[in-house]
Amino acid sequence: MTTYNPFIRLFSRLSVTICLGLFLVGCSATISDYKSTTPEFDMKTFFDGKLAAYGMVQNRNGEVIRRFRADLIGSWEGNKGLLEEDFFYDDGETQRRVWNLVKHGNNQYSGVASDSVGEATGESQGFAFNWRYTLAIEVDGTTWDIDLNDWIYQLDDSRLINQTEMTKWGFNVGQITLIIEKIE
Repeated sequence: MTTYNPFIRLFSRLSVTICLGLFLVGCSATISDYKSTTPEFDMKTFFDGKLAAYGMVQNRNGEVIRRFRADLIGSWEGNKGLLEEDFFYDDGETQRRVWNLVKHGNNQYSGVASDSVGEATGESQGFAFNWRYTLAIEVDGTTWDIDLNDWIYQLDDSRLINQTEMTKWGFNVGQITLIIEKIE
């Protein structure tokens, strides 16, 4: 007769969960995966002058909850840049964000904005750029610190696609997808 041991069942479930988590982490893309791709992304070159963006925000279930367009203007003096972003949402809300950017060596960047919590950091390899930061976002009258993980892929000299994962306490709370193009 076999006796039921709840600890063995718990240990088995925990082992499967850990193995699955390690498998998924092992499958995640890293910036070095794009090292030999082209065109070579350079934030200082791409975000210089006037740009237009079109995008959407999705909740954690994938439902589109907002659409927007944005006018961007980037300018650089040496390795210091300013990126002004004016957002226009489909519900009538407008928002302005101004990034103060710094280009460091080895394709590294950093930046701060008025609604960023701490410093954003990023790195480019090939046509890809990974930008990580935390924003203070107001939701229903409460301000939440939301972590954003942008993956930016340059398609050609004038267009890129940006996919952003938004998390809170490590849990997915939504995503943003946008297309940005340079304006001649």
